[in-house]
Amino acid sequence: MPTVTKNLIIINVLLFAGTIVAQSYGIDLANYLGLHFFLADNFNPAQLFTYMFMHASWTHIFFNMFAVWMFGRILEQVWGPRRFLFYYIVCGVGAGLIQELVQYIHYETVLSTFGSVNTGMGIIPMGEYLNLMTTVGASGAVYAILLAFGMLFPNQQMFIFPLPFPIKAKYFVIGYALLELYSGLANNPGDNVAHFAHLGGMIFGFILIMYWRKKGNRNGTYYS
Repeated sequence: MPTVTKNLIIINVLLFAGTIVAQSYGIDLANYLGLHFFLADNFNPAQLFTYMFMHASWTHIFFNMFAVWMFGRILEQVWGPRRFLFYYIVCGVGAGLIQELVQYIHYETVLSTFGSVNTGMGIIPMGEYLNLMTTVGASGAVYAILLAFGMLFPNQQMFIFPLPFPIKAKYFVIGYALLELYSGLANNPGDNVAHFAHLGGMIFGFILIMYWRKKGNRNGTYYS
């Protein structure tokens, strides 16, 4: 396994294990390292970086790290470790910025006129509610990896469960993007998924790849 891919997985797994251990001592690491809404008291700019190494559950980290292993190692072999790490971090931060923007739009259109919010489990002050708007996970960077794979290897055949037939990588990526857009616009807060952060990672990934291609860099080569 390439060095950066391996170390990204190790760091994420270690932090997830540390989160579980810290919980047993009454410490919520996600509250410190997760990405809070920028108007919340608990927001720290460093969280735009740290949030992508935090995960909420075993399934959350498993599927994210499986995607990093499956697709990230290929990108690292094509791009090299420095370019791949740069891409991963920039897209992860970009996903966080998009998530902050979407939360701000929601705040301005729905929440700014209220001094408190009914969460369904009781009414809490607005300041306390804003601190609950926390994002964790590497999914933004992972979706950027999926996008890059689809752009570099557009015609690569992939078997995606539960489809009984192979699908080209470019169609797989387009389908995922459309699904995330639909889910985000559906505005179902109960699913607790940062759909626009996923799209944000893909947007930043697309911009980076197109910039590299325009520069005539070998990293912008088309693959099939």
